[in-house]
Amino acid sequence: MTRRRVEVVPYNPEWKTLFENEKQLLETILEPAEVEIHHIGSTSVPGLSAKPIIDIMLAADSLAQVEKATPAIEAAGYEAKGENGIPGRRYFQKYDENGIRKVHLHSFEKGSHQLYRHLVFRDYLRAHPREASKYAVVKEIAAQKFEYDIESYIDGKSPIVKEIEQKAMLWRPIR
Repeated sequence: MTRRRVEVVPYNPEWKTLFENEKQLLETILEPAEVEIHHIGSTSVPGLSAKPIIDIMLAADSLAQVEKATPAIEAAGYEAKGENGIPGRRYFQKYDENGIRKVHLHSFEKGSHQLYRHLVFRDYLRAHPREASKYAVVKEIAAQKFEYDIESYIDGKSPIVKEIEQKAMLWRPIR
């Protein structure tokens, strides 16, 4: 098995278009009235360096909807991974024609704390460019230091993620 390279690249405005294309595709599979589809993660924050993988958050009325749609999601090029370590999630990955991972699709039920956590983190970084810049520097250093070790990369950026998440939750508490 080839080790996956941890690559953090400067912000690319095309990420928004890639998300919109995937959102349209998913809306043809799932009933748009019953799901919300959000662009999350670093690629959703203008100006923020990121791993060039689009993170999508699908909020469904129920996980049963996602499970029912899984064969169609797989037919659209996604690989189903089940919960993949997070209870209450249905997770999918999509690769390009060269076998490079391009999309992570995280599905949760509406009202999930995971939804709130990801959306408030994204919104906080969008509203606080200095915080996003600090985060970018930590990610770039961690990616250079742990080029072929995704677990250490994640551990390396974990303290700033927790710090930003706490600030974000104080900034926009759960209503």
